Amino acid sequence: MAKFSWRKAAVVAAVVPLVALSACSSQGGKPADSGGGAAAGQVASTDRIKVALITHAAAGDTFWDIVRKGAEEASAKDNVELLYTSDPEAGRQAQLVQQAIDQKVDGIAVTLATPDALKDVLKKATDAGIPVVSLNAGESVSAKLGAFTHFGSNEQLAGEAVGTRLASEGYKHPVCVIQQQGHVGLEARCAGVKAKVPATEILYVDGKDMTAVQSTATAKLQAAKDADVIIGLGAPITLTLLKSVSDAGSSAKVASFDLNADLAQKIVDGAVIFTVDQQPWLQGYMSVDSLWQAKRGGFKIGGGQPVLTGPTIVDKSNASDVLKFAQQGVR
Repeated sequence: MAKFSWRKAAVVAAVVPLVALSACSSQGGKPADSGGGAAAGQVASTDRIKVALITHAAAGDTFWDIVRKGAEEASAKDNVELLYTSDPEAGRQAQLVQQAIDQKVDGIAVTLATPDALKDVLKKATDAGIPVVSLNAGESVSAKLGAFTHFGSNEQLAGEAVGTRLASEGYKHPVCVIQQQGHVGLEARCAGVKAKVPATEILYVDGKDMTAVQSTATAKLQAAKDADVIIGLGAPITLTLLKSVSDAGSSAKVASFDLNADLAQKIVDGAVIFTVDQQPWLQGYMSVDSLWQAKRGGFKIGGGQPVLTGPTIVDKSNASDVLKFAQQGVR
């Protein structure tokens, strides 16, 4: 596994028992009633608290299933009622944060893909005494928006890791595909690649329409005959780009960010050369657990700095091992 020099604190994950999971819903912004099933292990003896996890997840993006699974496991261990909601539209995500404030939750974990749309409502949360952590997107603005820490990969650093890897393997004309224009994390990823491979081109697509993603990428590859690698910024996007390469009759290779079981299998098979994993299960788990720790003892994980969960390179050398965990929904 490739190693990098971390600029900030790295996460150390604790092994925890599997226990009953709180039921929650990501549909329509409405949390389900809490529930659970029997499992081995003990739930924390602390008073039950309520935590809202609010993401910018789009429907069908399996990345967020992994984040949610980590959050659910932490919630089960920590005696937390988890309210999971999501919306890719910035204004509606802000409304979900307001909904959590109105529900008088004990903590909020939120993604900051569009921080300007969330800054006012997050100030309401902190003014109300609700502790906030951020995850996945928005590392550079997290503290300014009132979060006491952030869990995620430094996206610029992750992009630079991809660019360094591509340059070392002789790629000179990457196409970096951004599925949501203006998303600070995605823009940073491609900027990082471009910093190491200056001829990198940016291609914007509509990530909510995979048919459009496929046709747009196909047209780009047909026009850009010198493109030697195309990079997806999420597993579903990358799997679609494989179809585009075939449709275009292109010799371009495919690289990726993020991971799911299908993408891990493609790396094992040699169809995708590598991906950079930000370990989203940890992001969900640590976000919930940190809010519980803050409630039970005033602990502030991270010391005011972001806690990095990546980047980690997954390629042919280690993809078989990673695939086993991905099939369990842990990677």
